[in-house]
This record gives sequence, structure tokens and C-alpha cells, in this order.
Amino acid sequence: MRNLTVLRIWGIPIRINISLVVFLPILAWLLGSGEQIGLYAGWIEAAFGVAVDTEALGTGSTPWVVGTLAAVGLFVSVTLHELGHAWVARRYGLGIESITLWILGGLAALSEIPREWNREFWIAIAGPVTSVATAGAAAGVLLVTPSSVPVAQFVFGWLAVANLTLAVFNLLPAFPMDGGRILRALLARNRPYASATRLAARVGIVFALLFALLGALSFNIIMLLLALFIYGAATTESRTVLLDELLEGITVGDIMSREPTTVPEYETVAEFADRMFRERRTVYPVTDEYGEVVGVVTLADMRAVAADERGSTTVGQLAKDVPRFDITGDAFETLAALNGSRAKNALVTRNGSVVGVLSESDYAHALSMQREFGSGLP
Repeated sequence: MRNLTVLRIWGIPIRINISLVVFLPILAWLLGSGEQIGLYAGWIEAAFGVAVDTEALGTGSTPWVVGTLAAVGLFVSVTLHELGHAWVARRYGLGIESITLWILGGLAALSEIPREWNREFWIAIAGPVTSVATAGAAAGVLLVTPSSVPVAQFVFGWLAVANLTLAVFNLLPAFPMDGGRILRALLARNRPYASATRLAARVGIVFALLFALLGALSFNIIMLLLALFIYGAATTESRTVLLDELLEGITVGDIMSREPTTVPEYETVAEFADRMFRERRTVYPVTDEYGEVVGVVTLADMRAVAADERGSTTVGQLAKDVPRFDITGDAFETLAALNGSRAKNALVTRNGSVVGVLSESDYAHALSMQREFGSGLP
């Protein structure tokens, strides 16, 4: 979904996902409805001993004002929570690419996940600590707000309760939530990082199934979405860490297909199809009249041409421009960049000259070899 950058803090772009733009008015209506105001006012009185005038909050357009302020305040609180993560990460010299607010809360995208258990622990716990501090600040404002301003009393009281709830909920060991990352950090104290990730991910999947069950029984859409998010994120990060471990110390040059056979752009598809069948290759760099590589053509490209057009269609018409990576590049980082570009193939260069082709099958072969040999490609 599309993200809109609304401001920058410490140079970090703060983005709002379109799902939040759609959901915010609904959340404001839910928070401002009469029954909900009474419920939350009861929580505020029970927690802080402050009685809010709910009758005044239910008159005219006041419920909409209350709901809107509470909803906006909630996502300001989520932003502060994510900035807590970002502040500690920056202290460790890690970059933060962005903070995105969406329907389920917020996500701080770090440039890299720290492998040191103590760093991950403090970065992860910084969010809940910030939420507790925000709750304390909101409670302090609530206690000094006069009863003649019931809207302010309700909003700050609700934000105090909401931030405490946010802190406690995020401490659940449902990886990759904060509690799950804390769990991984503690597990990584005495076991390999990948093993700690797999165990934390399994715990996260259990929580995802519990959330899905609770969501289904209570017809709670948000709980179901949260279950899907945790399940998908836990399994994805587990696979990512495993890939990183398997490809550790390996460069692009170690796994690429070397000295690839090229095909001139003027050759027809019919001619090239026969050649591809004979040589049993599926990816070819395409060269222009000067011998410079201008793109890549694959078996899938050939299949897209109708049989009666293969004699008149040239390979140059099918050639696609693909990413180019240096031969000394890290294999895992290159795989991430390749996936980000949505390309399935890439050209490998040395000093600007093409020296190889990189494809999904090259990675599959390298990973298979790593599993067989245990560590280090032969």
C-alpha cells in the first residue's frame, strides 16, 4: 500500500500508510460513541481516581471532537513509541530508514537488525519504556486538568490508559513484536542467532494462532489482521535470518554464472530458440552492434512470443534492462536488492564490464551447496 511522508524527525521520514487514513475516522467514531466514552471514563476513574463528566462529553458534536483527539493522540503516542526504538538504535550507530504508521500501529525500519543480543534487547525494550513514560506524562496532565475541561480530562486520561496498554501488549513474546525481539535477544545470549530467531519465531506463530482464534470467536477484525501480520512477519524474518546465515561471507562472484554466452540483438527469436535448446541455458545477456551488453533475455521472454511471429521478432526487442551488481558485493545484500527491484536476473560487473549473470537458480544452487557442506562454499 502507498505511504505518505508527513514530516521528518531527526532526519527520519515519518510516513502514514493509506490504511491509517481510511481507518482513522472509523477509530474516531468508535472512541467517541456514547457507550465507549462511558466505558473509558470508568477506566480513567478506576486507574487515576478522576471522575470525568460523561454527560458533558455526550452533547452536540463533542463526541466527535473527543474521538478525533483521542485517535490522533493514539497515533502520536505510537510515533513516540517508535522514536524510542529509533533513538536507542541511533545511539548504537544504526540507521533508521523510516517510521511508518499504519492500521495496526507503527513500524520503525532499521537499516540492519543488530546481531549483538544486548543491542537488540535495549532497542526493543526502548519502545515499551517510551510508552510508559508517555502514559506517565498524560496522567500528570490529567491530574492537573480542572473538571471544567472534561474533554481534556478524557483525552489525557484515555491516552494514559492506552499507552500503558500499548506497553504491556508490546511486551508479549509474540515475535516480531517488541516482546518477541526481547525474547530473541535473551535466547541469543547462549545460542546462535539463527537458532534464537527460529525459536522466537515459533513462539510468535503460537501467539498468531491464539490471536486468530480470539479474533474469530469475538468477530474482531483488528485481532485477525494482527494475527496475519505476526504470522507472516515471524516466518519471513526467520527465513531471512537463515538465508543471511547460509550466505555469510559469500560474494556475488562466488555464486554467479561466469563467462555467460551472449546473443546479438539482431538475432531472431526463431534462431535463438534453437540455440537455447541446444545449449540448455535459460538466461542470456544481449549485446548491441558494438558488443556492449544492453540487457537480458530469458526463456520466459521467448515463450511470450507467438509461434508465427518468432521469425520476424528479434532478441533485441525482448531484451530487458536488469540491475547490475559488482562482483565483490555481498551475496545476501545483493539478494535483498534484487528482490527489492522485483527482477529475477541481474548482470554482474567488474570495473564496469559484464563478467557474469546472477539468477534465482544461482542462489538456489549456492544455498543447496551450503546446506550440504555446512559452512563455506568449496
